[in-house]
Amino acid sequence: MNPTFEKVHKKDIHILKNLYSLYLHDLSRFTENLDIGMDGSFHFDDLEKLCNEEGFSSYFIKHEEGIIGFVLLLERPFLKKENDFGVNDIFILNKFRGKGFAKQSLEKLFKEKPGKYFVIELQENEPAILFWKKVYKQLNIKFDERKELIDDEPCLVQKFTV
Repeated sequence: MNPTFEKVHKKDIHILKNLYSLYLHDLSRFTENLDIGMDGSFHFDDLEKLCNEEGFSSYFIKHEEGIIGFVLLLERPFLKKENDFGVNDIFILNKFRGKGFAKQSLEKLFKEKPGKYFVIELQENEPAILFWKKVYKQLNIKFDERKELIDDEPCLVQKFTV
């Protein structure tokens, strides 16, 4: 069964925050810039604020009615440059990884929202880089890639059109 998307509503922001803490925990192994908070979880303080911004869309990824992850998508008017969309973050719970849910979710997203995209990965995050390159290959997406320093972090920026 294919995963489905469900828009994150204001009443469910606390669920997204909990999942985002797990995402940041995973990401912390690739950067020195993420630390655990005094309450024992990782925080992105602007997450709730961003969720209220026009052009910042958050979706739960669901499978068999349960939440298995999320995708955060940047779009216009939040984006000001040449891109229509940016996959800011995608996260799948460990239990569901390696089963194609992330790729299927992205494929669905690209069909529903065609346009010019960008993705940014930390250069140290080899699993994410390998994942994205596998997605590009499987979905026959041609991409341009460049290295860039973003917030003092060495990153790869990939741009493509679907």
